[in-house]
Amino acid sequence: MSYTALARKWRPKTFAELIGQEHVRRALVNALGSGRVHHAFLFTGTRGVGKTTIARIFAKCLNCETGVTAEPCGVCANCREIDAGRFPDLIEVDAASRTKVDDTRELLDNVQYSPTRGRYKVYLVDEVHMLSSHSFNALLKTLEEPPPHVKFLLATTDPQKLPVTVLSRCLQFNLKRLPAADIAAHLRSILERENVPFEAAGVKLLAQAADGSVRDALSLLDQLIAFGGGKAGEAEARAMLGTISRDHVVRLVELLAAASSGDLVRCAQALEEFAPDYAQVLDELAGLLVRIALKQTVPDYEGDELYDPGLLERLGAALAPEDVQLYYQTAIVGRRDLPLAPDPRTGFEMTLLRMIAFRPGGEAARTVAPAPTSAAGAAPENSRAAPATPAAVSAPVAPASAADAGGGEWAQIVTQLELAGAARQLASHCVFLGRQGAVVRLALDPRNQLVRTPAQEDKLAQALSRYFGAAVRLEFQGAVAGVETPAQAQRRASEAELAAARRSFESEPGVQGLRERFGATVLPDSVRPAK
Repeated sequence: MSYTALARKWRPKTFAELIGQEHVRRALVNALGSGRVHHAFLFTGTRGVGKTTIARIFAKCLNCETGVTAEPCGVCANCREIDAGRFPDLIEVDAASRTKVDDTRELLDNVQYSPTRGRYKVYLVDEVHMLSSHSFNALLKTLEEPPPHVKFLLATTDPQKLPVTVLSRCLQFNLKRLPAADIAAHLRSILERENVPFEAAGVKLLAQAADGSVRDALSLLDQLIAFGGGKAGEAEARAMLGTISRDHVVRLVELLAAASSGDLVRCAQALEEFAPDYAQVLDELAGLLVRIALKQTVPDYEGDELYDPGLLERLGAALAPEDVQLYYQTAIVGRRDLPLAPDPRTGFEMTLLRMIAFRPGGEAARTVAPAPTSAAGAAPENSRAAPATPAAVSAPVAPASAADAGGGEWAQIVTQLELAGAARQLASHCVFLGRQGAVVRLALDPRNQLVRTPAQEDKLAQALSRYFGAAVRLEFQGAVAGVETPAQAQRRASEAELAAARRSFESEPGVQGLRERFGATVLPDSVRPAK
């Protein structure tokens, strides 16, 4: 029983059936319609993007019995023979196997003769960059002034290796890698026509693995149907491609959001039983982080076949936008450096730990943060276990006497909280009014209400629960007069530091001398404190 591979069976036979490459299709269709058909064309691009396919369609357009047209009939003898690879006036040459100058001369000896059956004699030279320099020299004269009945269609994956003398004699078209979404849509269409059951997520994985090549995608699809026993499912695709379940990738992101180093390492070690390609795991992790960033930035982003918008919204609420950007950058750098690691698993685990270590306000920052002081002003021995005595924080503080708890002590508490991004800004713009049981009362200036969102309020409540060692909920009220927030204190300290730097600069003898001798003027905005 004979079987035709999908890549051959579903090879486009007209320009209308082409997937992508609109810029090439449009130029060729217009040339055929206007009758301004050049004698030499060069198609460049990576494997499987349609170079030879377009050349064959173009040869059919030139030799269709209905006339030169951008829409060949496909049923005449010439069209059917070109599709079958038997047309005598379409001479296909594999330059990789015919590199010698004698081969090229033998080929060109027949150029002068008229076509046997067709309107044009078409020479399709694949991987033309493989020709030797002597072969190119033999080709040049004919390529520049061919007989009117000859057309040259050259294809290559490496145009840099072609002599400029050849490039200057051809119209060059660069075929692009196809987007994964276009390839996935093409695969779904073929599966429906082949009556093969499939899962959209599995098709998406194949489209991504094809790396822009339609032929590679169809070859992978053939392999997946055989591997999956007649179906194209997600689990089968992951097993065939050696990728881990997306649930594991989601779990990694959840643990990154929780900043749980121990659980993160244990989760990474548990992947060992699947024998994963750790470079692909980092690729999938980076891909999920990109989708989370899109959901955070574009609320109506609908996700795709792999990750639905509900999941992305949940993960986006658990991660600060700056953390997402840091994790993504760390993932792609870690993937690049994976070959330099002692072994792939070690490199993968260190990449995850690096994400936590470099997180703004993460473990590295907490190790150097000052310990909070108690009501009496003394630092407790274990700042995490006893951040403040119950007596110091449980009773509500009246606005008139809230300066100590609402200012200095709250600022030190904020430095101890596991917060970053917008949630940390929310805490920095608050004044601590007191704690009664499970209720923490905070004051927030109405001018800063934009930083108070349900997601950031929830993050702050969780951080305070971890700090106090008991679950708490937040209650907010308006601003309290005479009480400074941590953000205001930091701004005041920065302004004072800047003013001191400007006074110090202006009192320098050298600066004063320049003023007296040359009438120099100090530009205040150009003075900054030394770091």
